Amino acid sequence: MAAPLLEQLSESLGSPEPAIRLLLSILIGYPFALVDRWFLFYQPATVIHLFHTFSGLALAAFNFGPQLYHSVVCVLVQFLMLRLMGRTVTTVLSSFTFQMLYLLAGYYYTATEEYDIKWTMPHCVLTLKLIGLSFDYYDGGKEPSKLSSEQKAAALPSVPSLLEVSGFSYFYGGFLVGPQFTLRSYQRLVARELTDCPGKVPNSVIPAMKRFALGFLCLVIYAIFSPHYPDSYYLTDEYEAQPFWYRCVFILLWGKVILYKYVSCWVIEGVCILSGLGYNGLVDGKHQWDACANMKVWLFETTPLFGGTIASFNINTNAWAARHVFKRLKFLGNKTLSHVATLFFLSIWHGLHSGYILCFSMEFFIITVERQAQALVRDSPTLTKLANSALYPLIYVVQQFIHWLFMGYPLVAFCIFSYDRWLKVYSSVYFCGHLFFLVAFLIMPYLRKALVPKKEQREKKQD
Repeated sequence: MAAPLLEQLSESLGSPEPAIRLLLSILIGYPFALVDRWFLFYQPATVIHLFHTFSGLALAAFNFGPQLYHSVVCVLVQFLMLRLMGRTVTTVLSSFTFQMLYLLAGYYYTATEEYDIKWTMPHCVLTLKLIGLSFDYYDGGKEPSKLSSEQKAAALPSVPSLLEVSGFSYFYGGFLVGPQFTLRSYQRLVARELTDCPGKVPNSVIPAMKRFALGFLCLVIYAIFSPHYPDSYYLTDEYEAQPFWYRCVFILLWGKVILYKYVSCWVIEGVCILSGLGYNGLVDGKHQWDACANMKVWLFETTPLFGGTIASFNINTNAWAARHVFKRLKFLGNKTLSHVATLFFLSIWHGLHSGYILCFSMEFFIITVERQAQALVRDSPTLTKLANSALYPLIYVVQQFIHWLFMGYPLVAFCIFSYDRWLKVYSSVYFCGHLFFLVAFLIMPYLRKALVPKKEQREKKQD
C-alpha cells in the first residue's frame, strides 16, 4: 500500500522516491520526539534505549530494506571492541580502521555515476559516531589534567552497554543525516539532564518549530529554484555554447541553490531540539537550543568570506573532524600538515570519487589565499583605510560575487564527482578558478612587500 502512494507522491513532486522516503523519515522524527516527551520522559533508561533503537531501525528498514544489516554489524563490532580490547590505542586504531574500511568498501561496491540515496548515506554518519565513541572511551581512562575541555565533556567514565550504544547509534534525530553528537550527550538526554527545567520535560516546542519553519523555507527555496539549475545542464551542448560570463554566473547561482538541499535537511531537523538533545545551557540569561545545530543560517547568508561559509555549514561534522583528526595530529608539529590530513580524511569519508579529493584540495588553497588576503588588508594601512571607507558596500557586493562564484566552483567537482565530467565543466570555463587562486597564491608575497610597511613585515617574521 505504501509503495504505490510513494510512487504517486514522487511523480507529483518530481523527485526520486528515495528522496521522498528520506524527507518523510526526517519529518517522522517529530512525532517520535513527541512520544519521547509525552510517554517516555520519566521511563527507565532501558525503555528509552529500546525505543530509540527500534525507531531508528524502522527508519533504516523504510529507506533501505534489508540493507540495514550493515549498520547492525558495525554497531555490534564496535561494542565488542570496547568490551574486549578496553581503553587502549589499539581499540582506537582498530575502530578507525574497521569502520572506515567498511564504509569505503560500501562506497566501492555501490558506486554509480550519480549521487544515489542508499545505505552508505546514513552509514557515513554512523561511521563518525562509532569512531568518535572509541576516542571518547579511550579519553575516559586518562588523567583529567591531560584532557582538553572538549575531551573532558565527551570522555566516558565507564564502558557503555550494548543497549546504550544501540540507542545512541540509531537515535531517530541523527541516524539518517546527522548531526554528530557524543554518547555522553546522549546519556545526559536519557538521564533527563538536557532540559531548561531540571527534572521536567524541556520547553523546546517553540524553538523546535522555529527551526522547522526555517528549514521548510529553505526546502521551498530549493524546490522552486533547483529545476532551473540542474547538475545535468553542465554536460549539455547548450551550456558549452553559452558565453563565458554566462557559464560563470550559472556556476555562482547553481552553487548557491545546490547548497539549499543540504541546508534544508539540516535546518528542518528541529527534532533534536524537540527531544531536548539540542539544549546547550544558559548564555546571558537565555536558554540555548543550538547544541546540535548543523547550520548557522544567518552567517551562511551574509558572510562574504569562504571561511565564514565553512564555519556556518555542516558545523558538527567539522567540529568532529577538528576534535578527532586535526587536534589529535598535534604530534606532527605542523598545522598545515594537520589541515591537509584532515581535509584528505573528509574527502575519502565522503566517497571514492576523484571529485571529492579535488573539491577539498581547492578548499585548502582557497582558505589559504583568503587568510593571506585578510592578513594583507589588516597589516596594510592603505587597504585597511579602503576597507573601512564609504566604498565598503561596493566592496561587500564584489566580495560576495567572488565568494559565491568560487564557492560554486569547487562544488562542481563535489556534485558531479567523476573525472571526465568535472574536467569537461572546468575546461569549458578555462579552469578560471584554478588559475585565479594559483595567481593569487603566487603574487600575495609581492603584494605584501609592496603594501605592508617594512616594520610590520619584520614584526610578522618575528612572530
